[in-house]
Amino acid sequence: MAIKIVDASAIAALVFGEPDAIEVAKRLSGATLVAPSLLSFEIASVCLKKMRRHPEQREALLEAHRLFGQMGISQTEVDLNGVLILAEQTGLTGYDASYLWLARQLNAELVTLDKQLARAVITD
Repeated sequence: MAIKIVDASAIAALVFGEPDAIEVAKRLSGATLVAPSLLSFEIASVCLKKMRRHPEQREALLEAHRLFGQMGISQTEVDLNGVLILAEQTGLTGYDASYLWLARQLNAELVTLDKQLARAVITD
């Protein structure tokens, strides 16, 4: 089974039913999903932003967030020094560079909807 690195933009699309969810689901189908340990915090932050924007959807958003915990994504630590160097080289944030760093370490495809991060993967 192929390993794929997933970032918060891709997982948020799935969890919260965003327009690109079907595309992301197809790309992830049948893969073992791995992410840096910061993924849980990023998804919680996305959920909070959505709850603040759409308080009437609070319960549905919290339920979607609970389902995220059942997705079976393996979360792992990254080498922060390596991430910092990569962020400096690519112009990415430290958060985004952590996904790219992990993809490089595992020689795995990075699934993202973030355009800047996707460009960094292409120039890799």
